[in-house]
Amino acid sequence: MDMKTSEELLSMFNGYLHALPYNRQPESLYEPIKYVLSIGGKRIRPVLMLLAYNLYKDDVESILAPAAAIETYHNYTLLHDDLMDNAPMRRGKQTVHTKWNPNTAILSGDSMLVLAYQRMAQCEPRLLAEVMQLFTETALQIGEGQQYDMEFENRNDVTEDEYIEMIRLKTSVLLACSLKIGAILAGAPASDAEALYKFGETIGLAFQLQDDCLDVYGDPAVFGKATGGDILCNKKTYMLINAFLMANDEQRSQLEHWTSITDTDNPQQKIKEVTRLYDNIGVRRLAEDKISELYDSARKYLALVGVAPERKKELDAYASWMMKRSL
Repeated sequence: MDMKTSEELLSMFNGYLHALPYNRQPESLYEPIKYVLSIGGKRIRPVLMLLAYNLYKDDVESILAPAAAIETYHNYTLLHDDLMDNAPMRRGKQTVHTKWNPNTAILSGDSMLVLAYQRMAQCEPRLLAEVMQLFTETALQIGEGQQYDMEFENRNDVTEDEYIEMIRLKTSVLLACSLKIGAILAGAPASDAEALYKFGETIGLAFQLQDDCLDVYGDPAVFGKATGGDILCNKKTYMLINAFLMANDEQRSQLEHWTSITDTDNPQQKIKEVTRLYDNIGVRRLAEDKISELYDSARKYLALVGVAPERKKELDAYASWMMKRSL
C-alpha cells in the first residue's frame, strides 16, 4: 500500500486548497476568505484526517474536499476569535477585522462556516449522515468551549477539571473529529474510528497545555508569537489555576495583586513577576508532567487501532512532531 508522509499530504492539501475557485459574487465577501486561507498555518487538522484515511486506503486525494472543510471551519473560528479578542495580527499578518472591518469579518466568517458545510457534503453519499452528525456535534461543542472560555475570564474559582473540559471542547474535539472522519470515510471499523477519536482528543489536550506553557516559557522565534500574552490578559490557563491552588498565603496575595491589574504601564514587569511566581510555586513542572501523561495516554489509544504497527508510524511521528515545539 502507498503510505504517504505527512509532508506529502501537506503539500497535496495546500495545492488543493489554493486551487479552490471562488466564482461567486460579490468578490468583497469572498476576498477575506481567500486571504484567511492563504496566510499559512500548519494545517494540522486536515493532515490528521488524511493520515487517518491513509491507514486504510491509498486514494487520499478522494477526500481533499472534506479535509478542506475542516480547515475552512477551523479558520472560521479563528477569524471570529480574533474579532472577539480584538487581535490585530494572526500568523504575522493583519487579521480580517483589522485589514477590512468588523462587519466584513462577521459576514465573511459566516460564509466560511457555510462553505465548510458545503465542502464536507462532498463526501461519499452513503456516509454523509454519519459524517455530518459528527461534524455538527463538534461545531456545537466548539462554541460551548468558547463560551466557557469567555465566562472563565470573570471567575477566580475555575477548577482544573473545568479548565480541561473547556480546552477539550474548544480545541481537542476538532482534532478528534478530523481523525474520526478520516477513518469513517476510509470504511474503518467503528472501534478503530473511536480509538482514533480518543487519540485525537487526548493529543489535543496535551497540545493545548503545551501552548499554555509556551506562552510563558517558549522562545518567541520558535513559538511564532511573543510570550506573556496569557499573563497580560489574566487568561485562566492550567498554570494560573494551579498557581492559585498551590500558592502559600504570600504567593496568593501577590498573584491576586498582579491579576487584578488589567492595564499596566509596564507589561514586562507583570510578565516577569508572574513568571517568577510560577517558578517558585512549581507549576511549570506540574504542567510538563501533565503534558507527558496525556501524550502517553494518547499513544495508548493509537496502539488500539487495529492496523499493522508500521502503518501507524507516520501518524505516531506526526503526533510527536506536534508536541516538539521547543520550551
